Amino acid sequence: MVKGRAEASGDMAEIKMIVGLGNPGKEYAGTRHNAGFEVIDSLARQLGADVKKKKFGGLFGQCAIDDKSVILLKPQRYMNCSGEVVATVRGFYRLAIEKIVVVTDDMALEPGRIRIRRKGSSGGHNGLEDIIASLGSDEFARLRIGIGQSAEQNATDYVLRRPGDEEKELIGKAVEKAAQAVICWVKEGVDAAMNKFNVQNNV
Repeated sequence: MVKGRAEASGDMAEIKMIVGLGNPGKEYAGTRHNAGFEVIDSLARQLGADVKKKKFGGLFGQCAIDDKSVILLKPQRYMNCSGEVVATVRGFYRLAIEKIVVVTDDMALEPGRIRIRRKGSSGGHNGLEDIIASLGSDEFARLRIGIGQSAEQNATDYVLRRPGDEEKELIGKAVEKAAQAVICWVKEGVDAAMNKFNVQNNV
């Protein structure tokens, strides 16, 4: 059972943190690079959470899924400076590294695909790279949302632009699937989420 509108409390069995990566500001809303923010927004709607409190250098919210307290976090520094925010929240709540999942875009995946992993390198993603450096570990889960890539545009221009209608629909479906994968990660763990969602290549 998913519980909404619940604040984290000390009597809950454990706390997990879901971090969505993106760039702050209206000019970046809806861009490919902000897919992680969109997953947090989707989770907030589903769980009845409010992710508007400015705290720890990010937009911060709390809710509950079953007996687990869940932190929803959207760092409000630019993508390649996300790590300090994540590390600050982790330190405040004394979270074990395996209690963190980071949701981000991925140019190496086609639009509409998602992939969750237990740990790993940054894969060239600046946000993940900064988080790894700030945490001093790459052993946190990460969920990647495919945005594809362009042969005509350089990577920076591509990720900071909004997708066309067809691609936007694919990414939107992937965002909703990613939200479900994150809920599965909270409730059942990373292995269950990988088994259920990595095989579903197309959303």
